[in-house]
Order: sequence, then C-alpha cells, then structure tokens
Amino acid sequence: MNVTRGFTGRRRVSRPGLPPGQYDAGDDWPVLSAEVTPDLAPAHWSFRVDGLVERPHTWNWDEAHALPGSAYEGDIHCVTGWSKFGVRFGGVSLDAFLAVVGPHVSATHVLARSHTGYTANLPLTDLTGGRAWIAWDQAGVPLAPEHGGPARLIVPHLYFWKSVKWIAGLTLLDHDEPGFWEGNGYHERGNPWEEQRYRGD
Repeated sequence: MNVTRGFTGRRRVSRPGLPPGQYDAGDDWPVLSAEVTPDLAPAHWSFRVDGLVERPHTWNWDEAHALPGSAYEGDIHCVTGWSKFGVRFGGVSLDAFLAVVGPHVSATHVLARSHTGYTANLPLTDLTGGRAWIAWDQAGVPLAPEHGGPARLIVPHLYFWKSVKWIAGLTLLDHDEPGFWEGNGYHERGNPWEEQRYRGD
C-alpha cells in the first residue's frame, strides 16, 4: 500500500460539514492506493456495466464522453481521517450509463472494479439518483493518474475508498459481495457521518 504523509497525528478541528473523526486537509489531497498506479492512457481505457442488466455495454473513452456531461461540486471524505472541501469533479452521472444498460429489478448491489483488479462493493441505491459519477477531470484539468485518472468512480457521500480509481466497470448483483477492503475488515457501506470505518461500526 502506498500512503502519503499526513494520515496520522493531525489535530481534529471541528468545522461545519466535517464528519466526526475527520480533519480538514485544506489544499492538500493525500494519496492512498492499495496498488501501484497503472500506466493507463485514455485511448486504452474502457468502462463496462454488466451482471443483472438488460443490455450489458462497454464504452471507450470517446463513447463515454459523448454522454451528457455532469459535475459534482462539494466535499470528499477519506476513511483515514482527512476531508477535502469544495472539490469539483467533471464527467458523466452514473445514471446516464445505467439508463443505457437497464438494471434488472432484482439488482440490489454493485461490485465496482478497477483496471488494476481492485474492487469495492456498494448498494445500488448509493449509485443512482444523481449520487455517483464517472469523473475524468478535477477543477477543470484532467484527473491525475495518482488520483485515479484517466477516470474514476466518484461516490462522495461515502468514504472515498468506495470511489474506485482507474474504474473499469460495474457488475450488478442481487446480493452483497465484499470488495478488497471490505474483505479485509472495512465496513460494508462506509458512511462517514456514522463513522462506518470498520466492520461492525
């Protein structure tokens, strides 16, 4: 695991919008990765949605960019303790991708996967209704590789390990299937406002 400095030993200062146990990272954006950052060019990137859907589909870079654009502006929170306020991610709402594939009524959960093989599980309801994005820029510039570029999943209302870097696809399921960190003791959902950091929280 690769971790930048600053994940421990920070004094927690309360401020509006800061979940319990978090600190304001200010202008910093610490990097935490379970794997080595891949060398993935946009021309080689793809995104597939399959599983319990009517029409499994794969998008390349240009096809994904042809969908209606959407942006998230707000805050993000990492399970390691930092929060970053006023960030802006540009990309496409996940609703646009799901509209193409048509989820089955039996689909309740999603296993998100990275081009590196990393996975994270999420309830489907956490990815719909304008709550999740496939993002490829941050503050108007291309998303840096160490932050998940060329494209990553953004699920800002959950701890940021759920926002899979180097996103490759989603598989819709009728059950919950633990991802990488969930299989290593992290919480199944990861709500920062309830401090759902570890299994049983």
